[in-house]
Amino acid sequence: MRRIVIAVMSTISGLVLLFSYHTSRNEGSIAVAGPASSGGGSASSSGTSSGSSIGSSSGSSNGSSSGSGGSTASGTYTGNSVMTRWGAVQVQITVADGKITAAEAVEYPQANPRDRQINAYALPVLAQEATQAQSADIDAVSGATVTSDGYVQSLQSAIDQAHL
Repeated sequence: MRRIVIAVMSTISGLVLLFSYHTSRNEGSIAVAGPASSGGGSASSSGTSSGSSIGSSSGSSNGSSSGSGGSTASGTYTGNSVMTRWGAVQVQITVADGKITAAEAVEYPQANPRDRQINAYALPVLAQEATQAQSADIDAVSGATVTSDGYVQSLQSAIDQAHL
């Protein structure tokens, strides 16, 4: 009798552990590789991203970079559109004399009132952090983690295009 009880309890414990294991589905965000530009001149790629097209990207830049010593890139650079669980996020940066002077989300989730409420708070905070940090190494905004992750990925894409 004792062996049966131990066997049943072991089986139940094993099943509880099995069903409580959370697998990683990596559904937070998907990064899309953008076009590569070569040389020191300005690069341009056409394409506009809409919220319903998964994985579309716009890697337009209308700035230039001189090859004399340091990076003195200036212009506007649009990062790749990053599809997140709640919708696409795309960031555009303005660069002057090799410094990020502005970062703006040109595409972000706004399908419902809650998305609009969260992003009305989170996007200005993310933009301010990006200009202060001068990189994509910024903290996520609490309550807007998914949008923050997409913002950081698109921001890094724009920074890469600007060669900063």
